Amino acid sequence: MPALPSWLTEPLWDQFAAVLPGRARYHPDHPLGCHRRRISDRIVFDKVLQLLRFGCSYEAIADTTCSATTIRSRRDEWIRLGVFARLKQIALDSYDRIVGLLLDQIAVDGSITKAPGGGEVAGRSPVDRGKQGLKRSGMTDGYGIPLGRVLAGANRHDSPLLAPTLDRLDGLAPLPVDVTVHLDACYDSDKTRAVLDERGLHGRIAHKGEKAPIQASQRWHVERTHAWQNAFYRLARCYERRATVVDAFFDLADSIITVRSLIRRAWTTHRWDERPSHRP
Repeated sequence: MPALPSWLTEPLWDQFAAVLPGRARYHPDHPLGCHRRRISDRIVFDKVLQLLRFGCSYEAIADTTCSATTIRSRRDEWIRLGVFARLKQIALDSYDRIVGLLLDQIAVDGSITKAPGGGEVAGRSPVDRGKQGLKRSGMTDGYGIPLGRVLAGANRHDSPLLAPTLDRLDGLAPLPVDVTVHLDACYDSDKTRAVLDERGLHGRIAHKGEKAPIQASQRWHVERTHAWQNAFYRLARCYERRATVVDAFFDLADSIITVRSLIRRAWTTHRWDERPSHRP
C-alpha cells in the first residue's frame, strides 16, 4: 500500500531530488571501483514517507531493497544538508506564488502528542498521567498552511512559546502592514500583548472565563492543521529522541500538507501535464 497517492508523491520527489547533491554510483576512492552500489535516493525517500505516514519502526519498513541502517544514515545525511528544510521552503514559495499565503491572518496554538521514547523535546504530559509527551507550538496562515513551529516538552505552557513561534515569521518577509494573530484564552495576559506589540502585530485573543466557540474566530484553521499533522502517525506518537530528527519529519509533513493544498486549490484554475483527472 503506498504511503501517498502518486499525484502527490511525484511532485514531492521532483523537488526533493532537485536539492540533493550529485552522487557517484560508486565511491571514487575505492581502489577497484567495483564495490556495492549506493542505494538509490528514491528508494530511501519512499521509505521515509512510509515511516512518516504509518509510524512503524525502521526495522519493520526495511526490506531487501534497503536496510534500516541505510534509512537512518541517509536520513541523517539529508538533515545535515538541510534538505528537509529547503523542501518545505520550496513548497511554501510555490504555494505563495500560485495561490497566495494569507499572512494578514495568523493563528498560533499548541498541541500535545505522545512521545513514549522521551528525548530532547519531551516532558511529562499533564494530560496523559505524567507520561512522556511532545508539545508543538504551531503557526499557520489564514487558510491553515503551516508556517513554522517550536518543539518543547509537554509540560511547557503555550504562552512562553509564543515569542519564538512568531519569530518564524522573519523568513516570510515582507509581511502585510496589518497582521492579526488569533489566539485562545491561555494566551490572555499582558505578557502576550507585549510580545505582539513589540512585533507590531494585532492580537485577537479569547478571554478567560468566557465561552466562545472556535468557529467564532479564525483559530479553527490551526486546529485543523494540527489534525492534518496528527494524521502522520510518526508525529502523533513520536519515538524519535533527537530534536533535529523530529524537526525533519515535521518539515516533511508540512511540505506534504502544503503541496497537497496547492494541488487541490490550483486544480480548478490551472492546467499541467500531471494534473489529476479528478479533483483530489
